[in-house]
Formats: sequence, structure tokens, C-alpha cells
Amino acid sequence: MMRRVRALLLTALALVAVSAVSSAPASAVIGGSKSTYGPWAVRMFVDGQPICTGTAVSRQWILTASHCFYEQAQPVADKRIFFRVGSLDVRKGSTVRPVPGKRVGSAHADMMLIKVAPMNVPAARLATVGVHLGQAVRQYGWGATCTTDESRCQSPVLKQSDLKVVRPDDPLCAGRTPRQGPDFCMRKVSGIPAGGDSGGPVMTVGPRGTETLVGVFNGSDREKSAEAGEVVQQLSWIRSVIRH
Repeated sequence: MMRRVRALLLTALALVAVSAVSSAPASAVIGGSKSTYGPWAVRMFVDGQPICTGTAVSRQWILTASHCFYEQAQPVADKRIFFRVGSLDVRKGSTVRPVPGKRVGSAHADMMLIKVAPMNVPAARLATVGVHLGQAVRQYGWGATCTTDESRCQSPVLKQSDLKVVRPDDPLCAGRTPRQGPDFCMRKVSGIPAGGDSGGPVMTVGPRGTETLVGVFNGSDREKSAEAGEVVQQLSWIRSVIRH
């Protein structure tokens, strides 16, 4: 419960001004790279402003973070939301809107499934086994490239951060993830996700088309560590929702 409250409060602030998070040095989020692949990645907008990232997990369902749908602890109306899909550049691609009343939040993790008009994009492959210690993963998003005012430096093109799964009791993760729970912790290898990347895919690293969605990014210290909800722990819920 405390974790859910913390997540909602953090992005309630982020929806008003994505900048409300960190005093980490500006170089902290610069180490990532421009993505050349990521057809399942989608960009979420509220009132025309870029807010979060998500993943197409079927032709009509997007998986992202629950906290992206709250503003000052109140739900954001469907009519204020749209997604850009089908391009690594958010200035291109197609716009899809939510099907009214068709969003379903997980009771156990910071994840939300939202139904949209049919998308002509490949769906991400869902993990069927959990992450393991030392595993290399890659996070994708259009989020902030600075920490001075994150709302003013949202990337127009998809970027990626390379990370490594670490133990939940790693000193970098202290207080961020429970020893047993829906989240796993990652250490920076190259780049670190930030505001606007929330809800974005955390994938296995492999040849194009072989990546698997293992996590949904939901927070970082903007410097060395990040956390994500583990997809395999929510797999039954995801499959049951997207079948309808």
C-alpha cells in the first residue's frame, strides 16, 4: 500500500510537471542511446503533453504504469489521453485513443492495461520466466534527457538504457524494492531512465524481433538504479484482460 501511494504521488506531480523528482547531476540520464528498433513501444499523452511510455501487448491493448493515469491522486479522464504508435519519432506515426472505460489496473503491481482502437504494430512477446541475477536488460522510452526540468527535455525519438538486474538487497536498491514482491531492481550500465519513461518496456537483449518483455519501468534515482514491475508475476492477469 505504501508503495502504491508513493507511486501515485510521484507521478501526480509528474503529470503537472514531469520535473518533480531529482537533484541528480544533469549527466545522469545522458548515457543512453538512440533506439533503432522498438515497434511495440508507444508514447502516452495527456492534454497533448507527453507523459509516459507503454508497450503494445496485443492489437488493442497497451501495458504501462498505473501511476501514469493519476493527477493529484485523481484519475485522468479517458478523453484527455491519446497514444502515438508506429514510429520511433513521436512527431510521426499514428494516433490512437482509449476505448472509454476500458482500463484495468493490477491489484498487485504498478501496471495498467488500457484498451485502444486497433493498432497496426507488432505486439511485444511476454516473458514466461522471471528475470535472474546479473541478467542484461534494456529499457525503452521517450523520457527526459536532463534532470534540471524534465518536462522541457522529453526526447522526440525513442531512446534506450542498458541495465543489469541486481539483488533486491543491493545497496543501490535500498528502500526501492521489496525482497519479495512485484518489482525487480536494476543497476545502470549505460544510461538511466527518467521522467516520461514510466510505464515503458524493459526487454531482454537479443536480435531484433526476439526480445521479450520482462518488466514495466516505474522509477529510478536518475543516477545509478532503476526498478520495474516484473511481467511474469502478472502474466495471468495480463492474459486474462487482453482476451476480452
